[in-house]
Amino acid sequence: MAQVEATTERIVAADPETVFDTLADYKDSRPKLLPEHFSEYQVREGGDGEGTLVHWKLQATSKRVRDCLLEVAEPTDGQLVEKDRNSSMVTTWTVTPAGEGRSKVVVSTVWNGAGGIGGFFERTFAPKGLGRIYDAMLDKLATEVEK
Repeated sequence: MAQVEATTERIVAADPETVFDTLADYKDSRPKLLPEHFSEYQVREGGDGEGTLVHWKLQATSKRVRDCLLEVAEPTDGQLVEKDRNSSMVTTWTVTPAGEGRSKVVVSTVWNGAGGIGGFFERTFAPKGLGRIYDAMLDKLATEVEK
């Protein structure tokens, strides 16, 4: 099994604290940021950053649905790490300053991919598909915080 990684980034016209707080608010803000690929969203514990436990289903393709139960940690300032209890998937959101009133948001997901020919296709196409999903989320994030 090879590790698969998908990374997307965006500059957002809002200060890092506002952007981070919006991403870390799993109770109210995060559901607004999710595109149609997400369903059955439910905060099971917490709701604000560290210690949150959140569930959703992610339909990456018409045939591929992941049932995710994510534990949220904040290992450093400006970073949210979502570890899926149901798989090897780990998503890291990093928010850093990018000039006056601007932020750089980087979202990166890694997981242990399949072996063989299926793994080849997963490593080739999954990062692009997940990148499109994250682009949609970052569009919604920008709309939410640039008000």
